[in-house]
Amino acid sequence: MTSVFEYHLVVYRRVWRGSALSTFVLPLLTVLGFGLGVGEYVDGGVDGVPYLDWIVPGLIASTVMQVAIFESTWPVLSSFNWARTYEGQAAAPLRIDDILGGNLLYVLFRAVTGSVAFLVVAAAFGALHSWWALAVLPISLLLALAFAAPTFAYSSSVTSDSYLALLFRFAVIPMSLFAGVFFPVESLPVGLRWLAYASPLWHGVDLSRAATLGVPADWSVTGHLLYLALWAAGGYAIARVRFKKRLVV
Repeated sequence: MTSVFEYHLVVYRRVWRGSALSTFVLPLLTVLGFGLGVGEYVDGGVDGVPYLDWIVPGLIASTVMQVAIFESTWPVLSSFNWARTYEGQAAAPLRIDDILGGNLLYVLFRAVTGSVAFLVVAAAFGALHSWWALAVLPISLLLALAFAAPTFAYSSSVTSDSYLALLFRFAVIPMSLFAGVFFPVESLPVGLRWLAYASPLWHGVDLSRAATLGVPADWSVTGHLLYLALWAAGGYAIARVRFKKRLVV
């Protein structure tokens, strides 16, 4: 597994400049645009918390989701259909768990790197109010795995990138808008509210918000963690079956 992880790191070392803007500059622009720009028009903040401080943990969780899903879609499909990287790895003395686990480790690395960059920017703007903010890093790891593992299962089950575009159109964008990142989920109609609660993103947002603000989470922390772990474990199990079906003759 570590050899596959190392392979992806070596590839990333050659192309990291292409993602530097989104990883390190985008958090700064997002905080300036939404936190300060939109926050100027939100009198009194949200639940007594300044809008910048309230929105930052949501933006961190949303960024983790987007990085995890992006790295689990086109790169995975390409490794099966076009570059055929997985076939080469399967021909080597590597198990399915090595190939899948090593690639997932790389996705977690990318997601947590983005989370660290966002935390640094948030700290510079004084948006972190507790040492519990450091807990955002393990939360981001679990949240990234909760998204990456099921997405690996999905990407290994389709044959065209048109299906990947559908994933972003009908899952990623709605979750980004309605899972508590920009406004409280409680302001949604009841039906949409429960759809938001069902998304892993809302659980990551609530945990991250509690950590950065140093307040209790709206729901049980244990319940949040178990729910995210369920998505991660279920996604990994399905992805493992799909990888085995496509790579083991």
